[in-house]
Formats: sequence, structure tokens, C-alpha cells
Amino acid sequence: MGQYDYKPEYKRHLPHIQPPDATLFVTIRLAGSIPGAVLERLKMEAEEREKHLKQTAVPAELPRLLYEEQKRQFGRFDAILDKAETGPLWLSQPEIARIVVEAIHYRDEKVYDLDASTVMSNHAHLVLRPLETENGRYHPLQKIMHSFKRHTARQANKILGREGVFWQRESYDHVVRSRQEWERIVAYVINNPVKAGLVEFWEDWPWTYLKEL
Repeated sequence: MGQYDYKPEYKRHLPHIQPPDATLFVTIRLAGSIPGAVLERLKMEAEEREKHLKQTAVPAELPRLLYEEQKRQFGRFDAILDKAETGPLWLSQPEIARIVVEAIHYRDEKVYDLDASTVMSNHAHLVLRPLETENGRYHPLQKIMHSFKRHTARQANKILGREGVFWQRESYDHVVRSRQEWERIVAYVINNPVKAGLVEFWEDWPWTYLKEL
């Protein structure tokens, strides 16, 4: 099995789960957008919390509690990105944001169905469902993101007149488990620029997309 072949579940630094026909909430960020020391602290806190839950929680409740803790941990992670206090902010440049948005939409209906997306100064959120391939499997998220990052990094670096790593290699992805959760996540994504104080209404942010239902 190749590095980018479809796998229902795998792990690098973060766990990645892609059940068949799943809708996924994906967050990608620029390399260096969160300091290494901060990431290490978040990782240690998550591991300590997980260990505590496994030791104290009622077994039947453990999956739900771990899932809730994962969401809280992402909230801490995303709040740091929203502050944009450290690292590059290349996506705040319209010509760079446009490259990313065009690449997001180019893959829509080819390798995934896109429900919503937004591009911020140092990260982007997508809600998507990888499509089924001719062999009855699904387009692997890791392959989708590898292609997306490689293309956008090359184009962005040309404009910036630089070389080197553009995106953080590993993305955050989360399985959307219900219609209620989908609605909450989509609202979170499209309102991210509003929460950051960039616009008053989500429709005013030029780099946000919401599929018409």
C-alpha cells in the first residue's frame, strides 16, 4: 500500500480517520504559524487529559468523553491561529488567498464535494466529503491535501519570491458525525472571519464559501 492510498484510519503526529463516505472538517495552516513550544504544550495537555479520562471514566462513556476532549483541544489550537500573533501571514495577501481559493474549488466535484470553506491569514478551514473512485474506494484525504498543498505552495512561493516549506505538513481533520454537528461546524467555518473581527457579516469575507443547499 502506497503512502497516499486510501486508509480508513492512520496516525502520524495526529490521528486521521476517514470512514467511507464520511464528511470531514479539515484545517490546514502555514508552516511556523504556531511555535513548536506551544504545540508541545498542547500535545502534553492532551495526552495528560486522555490518560486521566482512561483511568477515571466509566468505560461506556469513554468514547464520548474522548471525542469531546478532542473538540476542546481543537478549540485551543484554532484560537491560537485566530490570534495570528506569530509566524507568517501570507494568506492575508489577496493574490495568495486567491490561489488557495481557486485550488479549493478546482477539486470540488472532482475528488470531493465541498460544503464550506474559508481562508484566513495563516490557515484555512474546509468541510468536504471525499468522492468515491472507480474502484469503489474513496479519494484519500492525505492524497488530496498533498496535491493541494504542493500546487498552492509552488504558486505562492513564486509570488513571494521565496523557497522552502509553505504549509505545515500535517493537517487537522475531524469526522463529522451528525447533521447537528455538521451545522455547528459549517457555522463555525463561515463565521471565522467574523469572530476574528475582520468583517461584520460572513458574506462580506471574499475568501469564504458556502454551498447553496
